[in-house]
Amino acid sequence: MLRQLSIRDVVLIDRLELEFEPGLGVLTGETGAGKSILLDSLGLALGMRADTGLVRSGESQAIVAAEFELPAGHPAFALLADQGIEPEPGEPLLVRRTLKADGGSRAFAGGAGVSASLLRDVAAGLVEIHGQHDDRGLLNPRGHRGLLDLFGRIDSGPVAQAWAEVERLETALSDARLAADAAERDREWLEYASAEILALAPEAGEESRLAEQRAAMQAGERAGEALTGLDEILGGSDGALAQLRLVARRIERGAADHPLLGEALAALDRAVIEASEAEDRIARAAEALAFDADQLESVEARLFDIRGLARKHRVEPDALAALGEELRGKLELIEAGGSRIAALESELAEARQHYDHEARRLSARRIAAAEQLDKAVAGELPPLKLDVASFRTAISAAEPGPSGIDRVEFEVSTNPGAPFGPLTKIASGGELSRFILALKVALAEAGTAQTMIFDEIDRGVGGAVASAIGERLARLAAGSQLLVVTHSPQVAARAAHHYRIEKAHGQHGTRTTVRKLSVEERREEIARMLSGADITDEARAQAARLLEAA
Repeated sequence: MLRQLSIRDVVLIDRLELEFEPGLGVLTGETGAGKSILLDSLGLALGMRADTGLVRSGESQAIVAAEFELPAGHPAFALLADQGIEPEPGEPLLVRRTLKADGGSRAFAGGAGVSASLLRDVAAGLVEIHGQHDDRGLLNPRGHRGLLDLFGRIDSGPVAQAWAEVERLETALSDARLAADAAERDREWLEYASAEILALAPEAGEESRLAEQRAAMQAGERAGEALTGLDEILGGSDGALAQLRLVARRIERGAADHPLLGEALAALDRAVIEASEAEDRIARAAEALAFDADQLESVEARLFDIRGLARKHRVEPDALAALGEELRGKLELIEAGGSRIAALESELAEARQHYDHEARRLSARRIAAAEQLDKAVAGELPPLKLDVASFRTAISAAEPGPSGIDRVEFEVSTNPGAPFGPLTKIASGGELSRFILALKVALAEAGTAQTMIFDEIDRGVGGAVASAIGERLARLAAGSQLLVVTHSPQVAARAAHHYRIEKAHGQHGTRTTVRKLSVEERREEIARMLSGADITDEARAQAARLLEAA
């Protein structure tokens, strides 16, 4: 509920601090005292249109702040949390608006700067303002369906879930059809490309293995060419090894004749041994490097085929096998697409049938709730001097959606036999305010805001009708906070809290003030409302009787 309203430099208000309490509070004062300024100031804090005419003459800016005490889990906190704004737990929610004389404005909520639109969204769950020109709340047909559901305690969740499933399947079916159409267009190419890759049958890592084999064979080929004829040069009948042995035998015969010959013989013996080992290693190397020329040709052909196909499909050679699987998968999807689409169509038909069933059940509950609401409102009309008027909750067909298949609108007829129509088009100013009150009383448990403001709801009525209005306002305020701008003493007498709006004239100009009245001051103010400027003892006595009766 609204706990405090602070106003700085708004029209005739220079500085004002107001504290409010639960229950019914009334604001009274002479015509022109500034009641509309007070409501305009609150509207500014709640994100309504910023009119530079609100800035007090000679001042650079106007500032209005409103403090609300809200229960944990209030929707306003969720809206702010979506924007990363988290007020301190347990602390009041403060909303503030500044308006500069040159037209610039800034909005704040929960201690952070916000857009005016977000402030309006937050404020929608804080305060309901009802007046002749209110185009929101009860007068906005877009909210009537939700109010009816709240009145009838109707849960539209199953319909919303059924609708979400219908939308999910519609999307899945659309995607499946698009995929099938695209795949069908590519069928011929897919079949050719898939067959081409399947015929080659590349394996992951095969290109690397073939490249290594090819490199090894080419190395063997080069080494083999270098070894050609070495066996004859080294080990043939006239080879180097045979010549070493021949030299060794000749030296051997004269080795005893001189020490150097003995040393030479020893060196030749070692050379023969080393050459024999070299001959053996060369032979073994030649055997190891031997390769099949046909095999090399086969490896090269396979390698070139894999690389060529990879270039053709613009993938790495090692990705060819996976590409083949992917292409075959697309072909399988084409083949299976028809059955998948048929399955989705069947699921969607069942989902739509389920939605229709839930939506019809919801409609039946709404029709029953509408009958109860119509009866409740009808019972409130006669005491409000609307006994010849009629109210109805019109339910018509709407496009299916998450809230069902119903369009709901509150309609009235002000005279017997007259056609029904929207509240704003059929009811006059005074009738409209009373219709709003009747509706609000009937929908008391369906309210979304803990604070409600009624602007001159008793305009143009008096006597028993004003008493009936006051009684209903008091009843409505039992579980919430109501602030009522009124000219009716019968309504004022019903209040738990009474505020008087006054104009004060001084050396610094005219300014508007607001103060809470004591019990005696209340009697005097109600007496003024009864008799006018000259308050008589009779008016005071009548005021006392009204207060006592209330």
